[in-house]
Amino acid sequence: MLGCFCSLGFCFALSMMALLVGCRRAEPLTTQEAEGKRLYLGRCAHCHEDNDLQLKKVPPDLHNLFARPALPSGTPSSDVEVQRVVLAGKGMMPSFAGRFTDEQMAALIAYLRTGLR
Repeated sequence: MLGCFCSLGFCFALSMMALLVGCRRAEPLTTQEAEGKRLYLGRCAHCHEDNDLQLKKVPPDLHNLFARPALPSGTPSSDVEVQRVVLAGKGMMPSFAGRFTDEQMAALIAYLRTGLR
């Protein structure tokens, strides 16, 4: 009977360890990523997250954008292509040319690369 309790205790301990390992905290954002998050929340989230403009066509979800092989448009997901779409616009998305410095664009892309955490 004692062996049964020990086995249950051992299984419980292993389960708890596995749970704790899976609950790691995400790395904190770098200064550049934090600036990108600020820019994203101020200039992008109202369409891509909140859709508070009540757009007829919901803009694509940008979470884990770089985890996919292609952007929602079908073009390869790359820094260059994301920058091109942001600055030139595409479909219903307006152009943001002249609204981002090179440093801000790099920060926005760095934040998008975090998966939007």
